[in-house]
Amino acid sequence: MALLAMPFLTSAQTNNYANGATVANFTVTDVEGVTHTLYNYTSSGKYVVLDFFFDTCGPCQATAPYFNELHETYGCNDGDLICLTVNNGTDSDAEVIAYENTYGGSFNHSPAVSSTGGGGAVTSTFGVSAFPTYCLIGPNNTMIVNDIWPISNMSTFVAAFPAGSNITPTACAVGIDENDVVSFTGVYPVPSQGIITLNVSSRSSSNVTVEVVDVLGQLVATHSFNGRNGSSTQTLDLSNLSDGQYFLKLNAGNQTADTQRIVIAH
Repeated sequence: MALLAMPFLTSAQTNNYANGATVANFTVTDVEGVTHTLYNYTSSGKYVVLDFFFDTCGPCQATAPYFNELHETYGCNDGDLICLTVNNGTDSDAEVIAYENTYGGSFNHSPAVSSTGGGGAVTSTFGVSAFPTYCLIGPNNTMIVNDIWPISNMSTFVAAFPAGSNITPTACAVGIDENDVVSFTGVYPVPSQGIITLNVSSRSSSNVTVEVVDVLGQLVATHSFNGRNGSSTQTLDLSNLSDGQYFLKLNAGNQTADTQRIVIAH
């Protein structure tokens, strides 16, 4: 089995697009019936990460949760980053949905394109012959990284972001619209020396978690408390963290409901 898996691990890339090459436009339709056009995203200043896969690919299955974590952390395609999962053309809508349900993890899932939605044509255009292949396309329609690998966690994707891209973690709009149960009403001081005061508004008494992530998307601290219907004040002691920029992710249940940027300067 290990020998069979090796081609997937060693030769994945977009063979038709070297880094720096201009990528051709494409339009696909995901399994939910939503249409996605590459140049519509890039013309809006978005970066685009593509995940080429097929449903019985073991390395694809193993790394799918990290890709969906990226999708959720950076705004569920409503922020600076667009995530799109593209099938190699061998799997139907039903098979792709089953793959996502089985292997996609607990995060909001990236839109997924099956053979019916045009995944096979895009795979051929990009020259992908080994799976998974993850690649990053810039707003100028150029290939930035044609092979993001190996994937050890979400930060592997974040490390591929080019310097100066300013791709920022963002709360998923879907989570806010559907839940609207908890949000930041104040985070101060900014900058701080590490002692942060949070004002939180909640419409639920469920458990609330604040995750602190660095600019690479790595979790560096957590703080949990029991929410209550109304407002509350929480204090975070982050004085042990190095100077720099961090993001606070306010989680209610299994979804991120709000995100705030902080700066620590001792």
